[in-house]
Amino acid sequence: MTQPQLAEQLPYHRLARLSPRYRWWRPLLGTLVVAVTYMVALVLLQLACASLGASLGYQEDADGWPEFGPVSGTAVDLLSIGLAIPVLGLTVSWIGRRRPGTVSSVTGRLRWCWLLRCGLAAAPILALTMGAMVLLPADGEAESPWVGWAAFGKALAMLVVLVPVQAAAEEYVFRGWLTQTAGAYLRSPWAALLPQAVLFAAAHGWGTPWGFADLVVFGTAAGWLTWRTGGLEASIALHAVNNLLSFGAAAVVVDGLSSDDTAADATWQIVALDVVGVAVYTAAVAWWLRRRRLERTAPAPKPPAPPPGFAAADPHAGGTAVPPQWAGQPGLSGHGAAVPPAAGGTGEDGAGGV
Repeated sequence: MTQPQLAEQLPYHRLARLSPRYRWWRPLLGTLVVAVTYMVALVLLQLACASLGASLGYQEDADGWPEFGPVSGTAVDLLSIGLAIPVLGLTVSWIGRRRPGTVSSVTGRLRWCWLLRCGLAAAPILALTMGAMVLLPADGEAESPWVGWAAFGKALAMLVVLVPVQAAAEEYVFRGWLTQTAGAYLRSPWAALLPQAVLFAAAHGWGTPWGFADLVVFGTAAGWLTWRTGGLEASIALHAVNNLLSFGAAAVVVDGLSSDDTAADATWQIVALDVVGVAVYTAAVAWWLRRRRLERTAPAPKPPAPPPGFAAADPHAGGTAVPPQWAGQPGLSGHGAAVPPAAGGTGEDGAGGV
């Protein structure tokens, strides 16, 4: 008796092949659509902000952009990155022909309880490393004055709402879409994870070699966590807590949110502390995974079932004419039962990965 063929289990980075309508060109076309659609959405947001600023009487800078101030200006910057989430969702559904939730995890949704636990694990670890960064020498720069409770409270409320959106958007783009696009063609997780880490660092600009290396390490660790846990929750938690602490520390001082410095401009001392925090958090999640069950794969779509064989040797059995065997029908055994086709399909439209 022939055993039924089990569906291939796809890890997170291979989920672009989860759709029964997967074709080799869909991830590439989807990447182009994401880039173009995001740019269009970004231009529309900028036009809306410029119109709003003009109607409210905000002064314009040398580039003609309204000067919203540190808090409102930061909010616009965070929202502009957050636009990537709906753009990706529409592209995955329209071009990828799969559920948008498959970018979140192998379960087809964001696992909120797991996200919360990862956030609670990341908070004390990164708070300690951030506190150590604050104690580092300021390289002779004059200390900025305290911004005051009213201004800090306003900034903190905005950051708590929008920073998780911004961090999640970056995770959906780099650890989500780009990783799954590479994984559509490459079976090795590392081959799919390393390119997105370099692109993630490049997207933050070139500051110092230390800062660039720090971003590559961060992207690699976040990518490994995504593959190891089968979803973006652990990397979103790491990214959101890290950015919330960084923005919060900047909001403490006057014009701190107006600074143009990014993680790419970090010194080697800051990078050393940041790498330690990321490493400890990654180790904590890996330790936790040994003590709980978490879905890491999703079953690939099964190949279509063969049409049932016709079962009568007598063409007039039962008084009903039975059609003769048609071209492409599986051959009949001596007992009138259809012989099952030979196994060999990949469940992925026959396109094997590297």
